[in-house]
Parts: sequence; C-alpha cells; structure tokens
Amino acid sequence: MMLEKFERFNRRISGWIEWIGFGAIFLMVALTCVDVIGAKVFRMPVFGALDVMMLAQLIAISFAGSMALILGRHVQVEFFVLILPKRFQAIVDCIIQFLCLVFFVIIVWRLFLHGYHLQIGGEESMTARIPLAPFTYAAAVAFIPMCLVFLQQFLSAIFRVVNNES
Repeated sequence: MMLEKFERFNRRISGWIEWIGFGAIFLMVALTCVDVIGAKVFRMPVFGALDVMMLAQLIAISFAGSMALILGRHVQVEFFVLILPKRFQAIVDCIIQFLCLVFFVIIVWRLFLHGYHLQIGGEESMTARIPLAPFTYAAAVAFIPMCLVFLQQFLSAIFRVVNNES
C-alpha cells in the first residue's frame, strides 16, 4: 500500500536526521566536559561555550523531533478519548493530526521567514559572534520530516474513519 511506503520513507528520513541531533547532543556533552575541566583546572573556560550550547540544543531538539513522533515519545493525553467508540476515536485522531500538521507547516514557514530576517539583519550570537540564520534555517528543514509524519498519520486516520477501523 502507498501509505506503508510513505511511512517507511518517513522513518528512513527521520532516522537519518536524528543522527544530526545525536551529534549535537554529543557536542554538548563534550563541550560541557572540556569547559568544566578548562574552567576549574586550568582557569580557562571555552570561549563562547554558552553560545555553542544554545545552538546545539536547537539542533538536537529540532532534528530528533520527527523520530520521537514516530516512536510515540511525545506526551499525549488521551484518557477521555479512550472511552469513546472506536469510530469517534478515529475522527478525533483525524482532527488532531490535521491540526498538528497545520501547526508544524506554520512553524516551518515562520522559521524560514525568521531565518531570512536574521540573515538580512546580520544577527549573531552574543559572545562568539556565530551567525544565527543558518541554525534557524536548519531547524526549519528539520521540521519538514515532522510535517511529513503528521501528514502520514492524518492520512492513516482518514482511512480508519472511512473504513470504520480502529
């Protein structure tokens, strides 16, 4: 089925970009160790460590989001929905997936727009003077697979509503 191929594609893309998020987490751990040792032992902290940590957190969170969504690691509150009949559960899921898709499409759009304004304004981090626009663009690109996952889940919910499945 076409939807299963789309799901496999989403999982593959999300798995690839998740490694970028892991790399950012590794950078944060290594930088923290080097910064603490440098500051406490040699009295020489890493210049711009807070700027790099801030940007690495942005990359780690945005690039790991779609795989977390696929694996069901995001917080969900569904105690009310569970008492509804299966068809209504599918309808509620359809509505929620559509709203999430629209929300993340708006996030991607606004991140690209914000990145453009940061680029035009020449915005940089406070200490290390790292340009901020590339990181904003990267976050926008990282949320595109999340939009694809929500689209796939929305289409799956529509099929469940139409086919009266749970």
